[in-house]
Amino acid sequence: MDRPNIHAELADDHKIRVGRKRVARLMRIAGIRGATLRKFVITTVSDGGTQPADLVKRRFYAERPNRLWVADATFIPTWSGFLFLAIVLDVFSRKVVGWAMGNYLRTELMLAAINMAITMRRPRSVIHHSDHGCQYTSYAFGRRCVEANIVPSMGTVGDAYDNAMAESFFATLEREVLDRQRFKTQDEAQREIFSWLEGWYNPTRRHSSLGYRSPVNYERHALAHDTL
Repeated sequence: MDRPNIHAELADDHKIRVGRKRVARLMRIAGIRGATLRKFVITTVSDGGTQPADLVKRRFYAERPNRLWVADATFIPTWSGFLFLAIVLDVFSRKVVGWAMGNYLRTELMLAAINMAITMRRPRSVIHHSDHGCQYTSYAFGRRCVEANIVPSMGTVGDAYDNAMAESFFATLEREVLDRQRFKTQDEAQREIFSWLEGWYNPTRRHSSLGYRSPVNYERHALAHDTL
């Protein structure tokens, strides 16, 4: 947790009034520093088929929940092989509204993630933005989007900035979880990521872009002030 987040935590949750400079000084004295960010690289190769247009064009902004989702997948190394994680993230609050983990990277994993998002959020109409991975361009995934009234969108092949919000989430996962420990088994990694995702990231982790609120609290605050 970095200095602005610690300052917000003290003020909101512990009702401790303290200046940000003092927090920084105390952290420096105690040898505490925030986790550093390093580039998280994911490569995607187009399968050459017909693909949706880019409806987002790097404008990762939504005025309400369930207007724009971004999706992507990554791998988590373990001593017993890779664990794959697919996520669906609501741009409005940065909340992960759907996710799935497995020891494979097939369309079924992306379908499990989007089905969770559909079940949890029940959107009337939402743009689903992803890269050009063959899992997202598959017939089965496209059919599911049609059934749920979801509009697919895809960025440029090989350009991480065209899905920057999903990349940012994976970078956060890397520096807060993956850089701090090594997993012996896929089950161990799955338990830890589940705990971080549902026990920390969604309900508690503060984002500077959300006014130092967590995704859950940001949506709750917006609802309480009738901005949704």
